Amino acid sequence: ISLGLVGSEMCIRDSRCRLYLCVKLFSMYKILRSILFLFDPEKVHYFTAKLIRFTLSVPGMKSLWRKMYLVKSNKLEREVFGIKFPNPVGLAAGFDKNASMYNDLAYCGFGFIEIGTVTPVGQPGNEKPRLFRVKEDSGIINRMGFNNDGVQNAIENLKKRKTSVIIGGNIGKNKVTPNESATDDYVFSFNALFPYVDYFVVNVSSPNTPNLRELQEKEPLKKLLKSLQDLNAAKENRKPILLKIAPDLTNEQLDDIVEIIDEVKLDGVIASNTTISRDGLKTSEKRIEEIGAGGLSGKPVRNRSTEVIRYLSEKSNKSFPIIGVGGIHSAEDAIEKLNAGASLIQVYTGFIYEGPRLIKQINNAILAQS
Repeated sequence: ISLGLVGSEMCIRDSRCRLYLCVKLFSMYKILRSILFLFDPEKVHYFTAKLIRFTLSVPGMKSLWRKMYLVKSNKLEREVFGIKFPNPVGLAAGFDKNASMYNDLAYCGFGFIEIGTVTPVGQPGNEKPRLFRVKEDSGIINRMGFNNDGVQNAIENLKKRKTSVIIGGNIGKNKVTPNESATDDYVFSFNALFPYVDYFVVNVSSPNTPNLRELQEKEPLKKLLKSLQDLNAAKENRKPILLKIAPDLTNEQLDDIVEIIDEVKLDGVIASNTTISRDGLKTSEKRIEEIGAGGLSGKPVRNRSTEVIRYLSEKSNKSFPIIGVGGIHSAEDAIEKLNAGASLIQVYTGFIYEGPRLIKQINNAILAQS
């Protein structure tokens, strides 16, 4: 890859050669993936970002990617919480933490992209290694810890918006901020990001920031969301606010979520974040113990995520929109989430394992059902 795409003088001189190599690599994603999966996951993430940027710098490549991955049809359009989405397939938060990749990722056919999680002040996150593949289960375990360059850096990147892709802003608290002051962090990022994103997501469900999930409890969550909604109502043009929840909540806790959403008039829910459960994995117990703590995403979380979506949808009488995320690795997985009650869906681990063609496959499957 490095010889063919980065270091080859011949390919840099000859745009036709560059075009050929780029098309070959991305059309044979599983071959590319098998090579990338030989290396450290976090390093590969940043390498892939550079690879996508390089590929799209090739003359004619942006137009080609639109043809390869973009599915356009008014039958795919969805109006959800006041926003018109060109298609219902989005990229979940965590992939583009600093809003540095969204202009390039837009060419993969996404209907929307969620940046973050962003915190008021930049922070390095947890110690490395902190990102692990569990290939036997088509999953990923991460304990990144909201590593990001801070809200101001994200804003500078969002000012360079070159596409019309819808952007969500996923916000969290800094690790050093105690829970009793957490609302201040969310308010700060909300105010700062307000002119630059189309909707907001309140992330209180990551398992990788100490005590963060305690904010999902009824009273602290109600206080946080009410503060943001009051602030939102005072804006000239309010923006949708959604809550991202963990798949590990009990039905009683989900009942509380439904009640809170109704009480504070929240715009919707994202179900769900990563899980701390390790039940039913094919990966050996020894390997799981070696990896240690972190949130598990990918195929192992698919069923529970769908259960949460269905429960919330039925319990609330479909009174609020749900974005379904968790274990979507195929068009069938996506349809399952939509049938369970999701209005929109997001991919993350499935995008890593299956490549950009997954978005096109999902959109085509939705069209086939319409």
